Parts: sequence; structure tokens; C-alpha cells
Amino acid sequence: MSSLDWPALLLGLLLGLAINSLFFWGLNFGIQRALDAQNPAGILLVSFLLRMALLLGIGFALAALSASLWPLIGYVLTFFVVRWQAIRRARVTAAVR
Repeated sequence: MSSLDWPALLLGLLLGLAINSLFFWGLNFGIQRALDAQNPAGILLVSFLLRMALLLGIGFALAALSASLWPLIGYVLTFFVVRWQAIRRARVTAAVR
């Protein structure tokens, strides 16, 4: 049984918080631009490709450069927490309008 590697988990959590916040900010930015655009599909496609390249690229690099899975676990866990917060915030904003 392996022990919990707190520094590695913390690295994944902190890196995940930064990257995933940027990911969801980019999603919001892309959607806002697509709503006013003549070609929304093109904007959404470029936004998706850039966000996925960033998210998966950092995730793959984190997995390849670490000796354990703890940083990746923290990174993925942070994705779900930031996603939950983004959805919660979007629902509150929609309810206010």
C-alpha cells in the first residue's frame, strides 16, 4: 500500500486550480464571442481546440514528469471542483437575470 504524497498532491491541486480556472474562463470568453459573431462555430471550435490543448497538454506533462499519480489525482480533482463552481456560478447569474 502506498502512502499519500502530500507535496505531489498539493502540486497537482495548485496547478489544476490555475489551469482549470483558465480553461473555464476561456470557455466563457469563447461563448461570449460566439454569441455576437457571424461564424460562431469557428470561434467555438478554435476555443475548444486551444482549451483542450492546454488542459490535456499540462495533464500529460504532469503525468509524464511525476513519479506517482498523486499530482494527476489532484489535477483531475481540481477540474471537477472548478467545474462545479463554474456551473453553480452560471446558475446563480442566470437566476438573477
